Amino acid sequence: MKKEVFNPYLPSWEYVPDGEPRVFSGRVYLYGSHDRFGGPLFCMNDYVCWSAPEEDLSDWRFEGVIYRKDQDPMNPGGRRCLYAPDVVQGPDGRYYLYYAFDFMGRIGVAVCDEPAGKFQFYGHVTFPDGHLWGERAGEPFPFDPGVLVDDDGRVYLYSGFATRIPAPVTGFRQLENPGGVAVELEPDMRTIRQGPHLLFPRKGLPGAFENHAFFEASSIRKVDGRYCFIYSSEHNHELCYAMADHPFGPFTFGGTLVDIGDVFLPGHPGEEQAVNYLGNTHGSIACIRGRWYVFYHRQTNRHSYSRQACAEPLRRRPDGGFFQAPLSSTGFRAEPLPDRGSYEARIACHLRSAKGTARYDIRLPRLRLAAHPYFTQTGTDREERPDQYIANMRSGSSAGFLSFAFTGQERRITLQLRGRGRGVMLVSHREDGSRPLAVIPVPADKSLLHPARLCPQAGVRPLYFVFRGMDAVDFIRFTLEEAPR
Repeated sequence: MKKEVFNPYLPSWEYVPDGEPRVFSGRVYLYGSHDRFGGPLFCMNDYVCWSAPEEDLSDWRFEGVIYRKDQDPMNPGGRRCLYAPDVVQGPDGRYYLYYAFDFMGRIGVAVCDEPAGKFQFYGHVTFPDGHLWGERAGEPFPFDPGVLVDDDGRVYLYSGFATRIPAPVTGFRQLENPGGVAVELEPDMRTIRQGPHLLFPRKGLPGAFENHAFFEASSIRKVDGRYCFIYSSEHNHELCYAMADHPFGPFTFGGTLVDIGDVFLPGHPGEEQAVNYLGNTHGSIACIRGRWYVFYHRQTNRHSYSRQACAEPLRRRPDGGFFQAPLSSTGFRAEPLPDRGSYEARIACHLRSAKGTARYDIRLPRLRLAAHPYFTQTGTDREERPDQYIANMRSGSSAGFLSFAFTGQERRITLQLRGRGRGVMLVSHREDGSRPLAVIPVPADKSLLHPARLCPQAGVRPLYFVFRGMDAVDFIRFTLEEAPR
């Protein structure tokens, strides 16, 4: 897959949300859930793994299926879905995979001698008396495991889900959901030594982080010797972090790492100002060759069940924390994109309709969804061909690409569109299409779509495409070339 790196950084046909990046022996391994394109539920496919050398984050390699849903004896028919996992290297040198089956209320463990080999079922997280965590009424609901093997070899597991789960859903007695909890495990990697301890109360409970209370997506890392807890907040579309000097805290809220709509950045105080479509996100951070990145996922296909892996570089704060990372089309790339080349529309990081964005995790009327552009693909799940595009760009819809290094020289721009729409495509440095750099006529017959001259301003700048016209177009790609003299 070696090529230029963009966001999303995996192939267009791959849907790996809930990414947990881990660095083992010079390679970055991405563990996550595995969505199905067009699926009606979260995480319908078996776990897969992708990896890349630390020195080249464009060279992602598919490692194959590492764990199947039916390998756990509690899921012999494979009907339950594998939710967000984590993988750590244990003190014994082996690799341990922690996972939860949707809302079953259990955490499973699998083990392998290699970071991306075929993991084998090892057991479930249990208390010293042998009963499974989540088996007794009143226990905190185990969900989204995040694991840390500390420098001294002690093992800590973080978990939690801040929405009440009715007993009929879990199939067991009513469990509690006070927020994010942590336990310490024995060296066997599955028996609880101490805990659970409530560290991150959910919204409405004393001690909850104001306006950024814990919701789900527990992940844990060490940053400069301190404990950094990464989680999805009450807003559900942002990843936040909190810092502590001890694995069990107390933790101090640090801020937002990334939001999939750039909410909370200057000029975007709320969901009404989101630059992209909202839904849940889940991920973590990793230090790769001395640089920190945040891994997260975006939504596609007008629902929350086909999510894709993205990443952004992080800047450090003077206090040792992190600034919020803005969304980009460049991802791991250390520099802006060159103003020459062919670019797929799927790498847009801003996407809006004329009336703004929407939340995919809230059921929307079909009529309202019909007004919005969205990322999608042709073909079926895991067809290995680059066929993802932006569908349903109606009048006023905009797609933004951040950012390009413009030299100030005139360029020729060619669009690849399809669909019945007709009108004009405005190309601008501005989201609303004002002060266009080019105005490209869009005929009903897309075979008559001609190249146009583009006169960009010099510097690092975004490029926005705003459709004005009748009906809708699908945006597939655009090409920037040196303008003929």
